[in-house]
Formats: sequence, structure tokens, C-alpha cells
Amino acid sequence: MPMGKFRQMTRFLIRLLLIASAFYFVFPEIPGVTFHGTFVHAAVAGLVFVVVAWVVELVAIAISAMLAVGTLGLALVILIPAWLLGFWILPAVGLKYLAMMMPETLSFTGWTPVLYASLPMLVIGVITSGDVHEKARKSRDDAKKK
Repeated sequence: MPMGKFRQMTRFLIRLLLIASAFYFVFPEIPGVTFHGTFVHAAVAGLVFVVVAWVVELVAIAISAMLAVGTLGLALVILIPAWLLGFWILPAVGLKYLAMMMPETLSFTGWTPVLYASLPMLVIGVITSGDVHEKARKSRDDAKKK
């Protein structure tokens, strides 16, 4: 297995473990969030969350692209700040969809607990987004070579 693929798989497994830990240990401490199940249920919920969050992100990217092209770039004035807020809101939408898909395992009493629960997901996403960090390091190293 090439080293790059190994790093990606390791990063994915660490991310999945952190998300499962958040479901199992952090979410029950948030008022309005209930999680029922074992750590295996949390791992399955984490895996489903990763897929749901990926789909939500793809839809958001498609809508942003259509708005940017449709308004000849004028929508970027609104979209760029919205994307900064979106790093927090998109995991919340993913968690809400996950709760709809797995109501016996995860439930929320409203949007406020969902927003609180999405904060650990935001932190986990930032910590485990190694592709962005590797690309930034590579471009910085390439710039130094020139």
C-alpha cells in the first residue's frame, strides 16, 4: 500500500474514532441530546455521519457554485462569509439528518442542542483535515524552492 493511501486511511480511522468518542462521551453531556447505545453503535453512527456530512457538503457546494455562476460572481459577497459560518452549520445539518435516520440511537430536542453538538464535530473536522494541511505545506515548500 502506498504511503499516501496509508496516511489517508489512518486519518479516516482516527477521525471515525474521534467522532464515535464524541457521540458516546460528549453528546450525552449536552442538554437536549440523547444517545442510546454502545461504543459500537457510536462507531456506526460516526460512519453514517461521515457519509451524511459528505452529501450535505456536496449539496452546499453545488448550490454555491450555481449561485456564483448565476449572479456572475456577485453572490460571492454573501457566500464567502456564509462558508465560514457553514463550517459550523453543515455538521449541524448532518447531525439533524443522522438523527432522522437513526432516531432510536440519536435524538435532539431542537436546533440549539444540534448546534452545540456540532461544535465538537467542527473541532474534529479541523483537527483531522490533514489533506488541507499537507497541501498547504507542499505549496509552501514549493514556493521556498523557487
